Amino acid sequence: MTEKEITTAFLAELPKTDLHVHLDGSLRIGTLIELARLHKVEMPSYTEGGLRETVFKDRYASLGEYLKGFKYTVAAMHDAEALERVAMELAEDNQAEGVRYLEVRFAPQLQVRPGLDAIQVIAAVDRGLRRARDEFNRRPAIAAGKEPPFEYGIICCAMRMFTRGYSQYYDTLFDAHPYTRPKNLFAMASIDLARAAVLARDAHGHQVVGFDLAGEEAGFPASAHREAYDYAHRHFLKRTVHAGESYGPESIFQAITDLHADRIGHGTYLLEPDQIRDPEIVDRGHYIERLGNYIADRRITLEVCLTSNLQTNPLLKRLEDHTFSKLRAHRLSTTLCTDNRLMSNTTVTKELSLAIKHLGVDRNDLKSIIIYGFKRSFYPGSYLRKRQYVRQIIDHYEAVERRHFG
Repeated sequence: MTEKEITTAFLAELPKTDLHVHLDGSLRIGTLIELARLHKVEMPSYTEGGLRETVFKDRYASLGEYLKGFKYTVAAMHDAEALERVAMELAEDNQAEGVRYLEVRFAPQLQVRPGLDAIQVIAAVDRGLRRARDEFNRRPAIAAGKEPPFEYGIICCAMRMFTRGYSQYYDTLFDAHPYTRPKNLFAMASIDLARAAVLARDAHGHQVVGFDLAGEEAGFPASAHREAYDYAHRHFLKRTVHAGESYGPESIFQAITDLHADRIGHGTYLLEPDQIRDPEIVDRGHYIERLGNYIADRRITLEVCLTSNLQTNPLLKRLEDHTFSKLRAHRLSTTLCTDNRLMSNTTVTKELSLAIKHLGVDRNDLKSIIIYGFKRSFYPGSYLRKRQYVRQIIDHYEAVERRHFG
């Protein structure tokens, strides 16, 4: 099949997932402007054109420039009402382009402040997502069982590292433990969040499905957060880890051995021996082969974010050079995600279109990528219900195919 045969209309109608999207990187720009004015957040511009020119660009000079926008979005999501609104709008935007399953990740501790603890932050986001889900699922075709419903899950993100000024919660940790080494504070925060995530799910009924670790990889190893991931593991909370995005395969190795990762966020450098930094790894080719084979055999899914990688990886000059094709050639389980819809000015449909245009994804590849997203999701229901849901998705997918291709 050629790329011309896969139309935008076809992509838009297909049921899709987004398993890696950050809430604070995916606000509607109009909502950001409104909330920034309401909460007196100082920004370089209060117009969409001005913000697109100064903050949310098509290309960034560095990862630091890319991350600059979070300063404004996190500040604008100032209270429970704002969090609920942003979550609801994110779900609505995904529903509008055919996404039927959405996993929203965010760092609750960035929003903690007096009167708003971590579980209350999670509750606000859950309310927004639930409202959008319930409204969408009232549609006659869904109510009649003719189309699959929309579902969602929440993934709570711990931070590999933080400094003073990241949030009131982190500042309080520094104040309360002035003689504690920062790496021990990082571990303390992550285990605290793991407990909050499990409690939010089990005691409060919020749709928390996973635990994540985000932030700078170099110098901040995953092993420092082993206690938090052990806690999540013992409480049947599924696990993903940002790894191999800005560091070599060793980071991915740590994620699957130290943190029991079920999925890997990005995993860009999984099969790149030149990115190995550990001097004790002598036979790099053998190391890569064994690591890749293990991840493939265990069906540990890679959450690939093409646009985000192109914008933040200085070694990646064009999408044709992205490692996604190599990952697919090695039969690794992959799914395409947005990462940050606002920062990267992208959608799930756009990410799929880029893969078709620049990476040779055909109709067979497309179906595999999309269906694997549903199969490897952290679906909130039982295993049997998930199997039924995936079957419903496949039936709907094939019905859309028949309408477009006969």
